[in-house]
Amino acid sequence: MESQYKSINTEVESGKAPGLKIKLLSEVGGVKTYVLVFSKGDEVVSGLTDFASEYDIQSAHYQGIGSAFETELGWFDFDRQEYLVNTMGVAEVTSIIGNITWFGGKAAAHSHTTVSLGDGSVRGGHLLKMAVGATIEIVLTAEPTFLYKTLNPEFKAATIDPEL
Repeated sequence: MESQYKSINTEVESGKAPGLKIKLLSEVGGVKTYVLVFSKGDEVVSGLTDFASEYDIQSAHYQGIGSAFETELGWFDFDRQEYLVNTMGVAEVTSIIGNITWFGGKAAAHSHTTVSLGDGSVRGGHLLKMAVGATIEIVLTAEPTFLYKTLNPEFKAATIDPEL
């Protein structure tokens, strides 16, 4: 079977997490902490991106756990400058960790994840797509200062530029 690759610039589809529930947990000095609870079938990357746009998230970091029916993990191939796609079926999501910044005038969620398969093996990588199983629960902290990404020409990838 031929390997599948995805561009690092693949557009995120909007509106793919209709069951997402959001609750503001606290707000101190402009820093807001939310819980995002995804429902069965929601697509996590779409939901995170839509949340960031709708709530005008300037920068954030998050972590979460849950389960998934299907996950696409990316492994960055430096020679091709694309993600090698590894697809996992039903799995426990042992960790989602990431950040939200701005790139090209839009909010961008950058997530990495690990999943545990039925045999106990663990796989991980850049989160390209995830269809939620029973739930994904993410605690997200939004900061009041914008973080922007710029294009790193060597890798054709967006990286945080703290000077912007």
